[in-house]
Amino acid sequence: MRRSRPAFATATPVLALAAFLAASASASAQGPPPATTRARSASPGPITALEAGHNKAPLRQVIISADRVMNADPWVMAKYVFLSRHEVPECPTPYSVRKFRYFGGKQEMVEVIWIESGKLQIGVLATRGMGIWKVLLDGVTVLGWDSPVKDLVHPSLVNLQARGGTGWQEGFNEWLCRGGLEWNGAPGTDRVQDAAGRERTMDLTLHGRIANLPAQEVVLIAEREPPYRVTIRGEVHERSFDGPNLELASEVSIIPGGRSFRVSDTVTNRGGLRQEFQMLYRTSFGPPMLDEGARVLAPVELVSPIDEHSAKDVARYDRVDGPRLGSAEQTYCMKPLADHSNRTLVMLQNSRSDLGAVLSYDARQLPYLSLWKHTAAPEDGYVVSIQPGTNYPNTRRVEREHNRVPSLSPGASHTMALDFSLLLGTTEVKQAASEVARIQGDRRPLIRDKPEP
Repeated sequence: MRRSRPAFATATPVLALAAFLAASASASAQGPPPATTRARSASPGPITALEAGHNKAPLRQVIISADRVMNADPWVMAKYVFLSRHEVPECPTPYSVRKFRYFGGKQEMVEVIWIESGKLQIGVLATRGMGIWKVLLDGVTVLGWDSPVKDLVHPSLVNLQARGGTGWQEGFNEWLCRGGLEWNGAPGTDRVQDAAGRERTMDLTLHGRIANLPAQEVVLIAEREPPYRVTIRGEVHERSFDGPNLELASEVSIIPGGRSFRVSDTVTNRGGLRQEFQMLYRTSFGPPMLDEGARVLAPVELVSPIDEHSAKDVARYDRVDGPRLGSAEQTYCMKPLADHSNRTLVMLQNSRSDLGAVLSYDARQLPYLSLWKHTAAPEDGYVVSIQPGTNYPNTRRVEREHNRVPSLSPGASHTMALDFSLLLGTTEVKQAASEVARIQGDRRPLIRDKPEP
């Protein structure tokens, strides 16, 4: 008999939440701007129904569009795009969507779309590949980390070729960002063939280009029937003459009032030739989710260190150390197990097992999982990244040699969806841990003590 998946993050918040928020309130967490920054009445675009003549059809509103050469109030710092109490008064939990434009320093003209639903706030980076900057609960960052990179760096100021092809790190401070689309992983050289069959060498930079490309179009979609899901949909193009013609359609959606949300992506090959692609989701966690003794729980059949340094601690791959000055990064490559419906589950829990985050997804869509640990001093970035992907984060040439680089025929697409939930209290954390154990079953993982690509 197949068990239904537990509905995480639906229980009543525990009393410990108040203490957690009070203890975390002093942490730096730049959230959405105050409502008083609303400055002009100009509409970002008409609100229309997706289906004409259907009085309960979802509402659609364009926020940014390159095709239409439009941007909702481009010179206003903060602008309400959508207020549910006006457009969807039946929704039991009021929510709002605001576009905020940042100014000053390297973040000049970076645009963030903030979804504010109940106590949860999600900042979607329209200018940086539709990543998620951070997620706040009652104004405190719960999903995110404190990067040495403080600004939301505009892509035009990120030189991907810098520092031996690792310039991507000059803008790295998001909670969720993508590696892809043409390639991701470590920098290196690769040999590719053009349409005439001629071979040429390419220098691949760290994690590709998608996280540093702005969205061509951003649209809000609001359902007017239960469960009243609200979605921010963005379209990002990775195109080049005599190169890839890939399109990312990304959706970030939430049911108002909950502590769960979904990221759903579709990559499409718009070119006329078959095209390789890669996708790596970097979900990066710092305090208060991360502390000494925190654990990453995942059902896996294989764990392999990516290099000799990581191999030294492979027996403790799922344990997190406290911050230590000069600590070097470690990465572990895993093959996740899934249940009968092909779903897998990965969870990070703090040392007290009373705060956690869980992500679940179809392992057929993202068959590989990697864990990146950087337990350096807080000033240098104390962070752990859980990374589902179409591949491991080796350079593309290595991944191709091991048949871990998928490709798309002309017009074909690949869809990936991840569900995230915030866990509050030991009951919710234990429930998620039990689900990981259920998927693992009696299958013991093979843990390799040496790097094996």
